[in-house]
Amino acid sequence: MTTAIHPSAQVATAQVGAGVRVGPLAAVGAGAVLEDGCTVGAAACVGEGAVIGMGATVGEGAVVAARVQVGAGARVEAGAVITRQVPARAVVQGPEATIVGYADASAHLPARLASLAPGVIESTVKGVRLHVLREVRDMRGDLCAAEVGADLPFLVRRSFLVYNVPNAELRGEHAHRRCAQFLVAVKGSVRVVADDGAQREEFSLDRPNLGLYLPPMTWGIQYRYAEGAVLLVLASDPYDPGDYIRDYAEFVALVRREPAA
Repeated sequence: MTTAIHPSAQVATAQVGAGVRVGPLAAVGAGAVLEDGCTVGAAACVGEGAVIGMGATVGEGAVVAARVQVGAGARVEAGAVITRQVPARAVVQGPEATIVGYADASAHLPARLASLAPGVIESTVKGVRLHVLREVRDMRGDLCAAEVGADLPFLVRRSFLVYNVPNAELRGEHAHRRCAQFLVAVKGSVRVVADDGAQREEFSLDRPNLGLYLPPMTWGIQYRYAEGAVLLVLASDPYDPGDYIRDYAEFVALVRREPAA
């Protein structure tokens, strides 16, 4: 890979990898790291000590603050202002650095699911399934039911609610070694990205009769919480901090070492 730095760019004492592209009038601070294959657009600014991950893109006029890390494959859109870490493959827009999507994650959108009968939709992500649960509707109100075995793939040993999440914030960003989870947006809507280390898919949980099953060794991210949204998480195991994998590179390495099913 050939590195291309425009003559008008200021790269100072940055560490520059192979195949990096830096556009005209861009400024990269001292001690910054530009990993292999990343792009810094025209007039963009990367602060001192910041890290732009492998294959990531910082768009024209965007600003990445000092010592902030932009994850591998992430896309910072033109004019965005980044003051905190950007997850791998996240697409970030605007002065408030809102995550609006994830690269290479195909989506199950609400319109596609609106008329589906109760049942299970298999994902391209290994073991992940979207459950359309049974609903009963009448003038007194609506009811949604799920039974262990028929609808829930495991015996529930822990449950918790996630709510009051600002739209710009992320939840999840980890995998479990042994614990399986079942996610339901009981109020409002939440976007969930599931990743098995090879395939990624995005789901919109926008009705209480949609449940997303995440088996063990699935990387999960929840984002774009609607105002007032409440996410119910049912878990197959009690809380165990040792069950969490919080580094994506470690997760991918572990997945690749697992024997084929």
